[in-house]
Amino acid sequence: MYPSTLRSGFRCLLQELAVTRRLHLHAPRLQNQPRPLTQFTDDELMLKETVAKLAKEEIAPLVRKMEKNGRIDDGLLRKLFENGLMGIEVPAEYGGAGSNFMSTILTIEQIAKVDPAVCVPVDIQNTLLNALILKVGSEKQKREHLPRLTANCVGSFCLTEPESGSDAFALRTEARKEGAEYVINGTKMWISNSDVAGLFLVFANADPSAGYRGITTFLVDRDTAGLTVGKPEDKMGIKASGTCMVHFENVRIPENNLLGKFGHGYKYAAGFLNEGRIGIAAQMIGTAQGCLDATVPYTLQRKQFGQDIFSFQALQHQIAQMVTELECARLLVYNAARLVEAKKDVIKEAAMAKLVASETACRVTAKCIDVMGGVGFTTDFPQEKYFRDSKIGTIYEGTSNIQLSTIAKCIRKEYS
Repeated sequence: MYPSTLRSGFRCLLQELAVTRRLHLHAPRLQNQPRPLTQFTDDELMLKETVAKLAKEEIAPLVRKMEKNGRIDDGLLRKLFENGLMGIEVPAEYGGAGSNFMSTILTIEQIAKVDPAVCVPVDIQNTLLNALILKVGSEKQKREHLPRLTANCVGSFCLTEPESGSDAFALRTEARKEGAEYVINGTKMWISNSDVAGLFLVFANADPSAGYRGITTFLVDRDTAGLTVGKPEDKMGIKASGTCMVHFENVRIPENNLLGKFGHGYKYAAGFLNEGRIGIAAQMIGTAQGCLDATVPYTLQRKQFGQDIFSFQALQHQIAQMVTELECARLLVYNAARLVEAKKDVIKEAAMAKLVASETACRVTAKCIDVMGGVGFTTDFPQEKYFRDSKIGTIYEGTSNIQLSTIAKCIRKEYS
């Protein structure tokens, strides 16, 4: 038995909690409470449904052709622009849709369900090119480039080099100042969208003596003399997404093509890649979901030993495990996206989202092939393509090991 004074205290506390609960249940401000991560605004939901419809009707019929040709269909690229998917967060005054980051993430996810390769230009355009110009570009640069990037010009993000991969700040491309111009020399490697890009966002060292603090960002048009794009790489997956080497030989650009502040390129690369990693994570959960959507119905139709194979408990458990792991990854991605919108630091959350989403996509797509059996190992069914497409998620915009190192640095900081 508790002492009478203690029992009285408990009763008072419970009464206060009950009153508080009633107030919270009836207070108008309840509507302003945080929403579940999987609940969207009307605008977000409408965009999600619209993109899903576009992917099913416009992208799906072209997947095999684009995979074979190693290139995104030109007509499809135009439709991505026409539907506003290449300028989702760009304000209307610059030709964009003026939407939010979650809308970008939902768009990438929905496209990846049908073809992960097609969401690459959408991802890079929105999370890297447009975002960087919007946040650090001059008003003149915004008015000159954003209307192009939202209307008909694909952008490319040129950071990685033959000798500079995970160690991105070891890049050797240089930008030498000559009068009112910069002269760029160097080579970039593994550059997505470079086969169709009209504008290149280039990271080059404009003061090698300062080390990585000399890295500066420049905007370079494709038709600039001295800029050449190599042949597309023959990749394992996302074949329709062009990945090429880009060479700069005495490429002269006016000094007002410098984007942001001199020597701040390393900061931009580190900062904006956080949002880019969330975009890659969205691509991966879309890839895994697309593969599951193509697999589970098959298990309900395929008959063995007198019943559909979904009825076997062993298979039910495998599917349940995959769906649960994918939902965990999706929540990490959506949470990171909402944190970006809240202007919070997302270094750790972005790394976690990309790590878990990419590793989950690899496991889920591989397991889906197992579930499909022999037909899953053929190109007649889409599972093998989803499997090949998923692997890039653990590599580009920071390998899984780089994500683990980033997370560990954040943990050390939290506990120090």
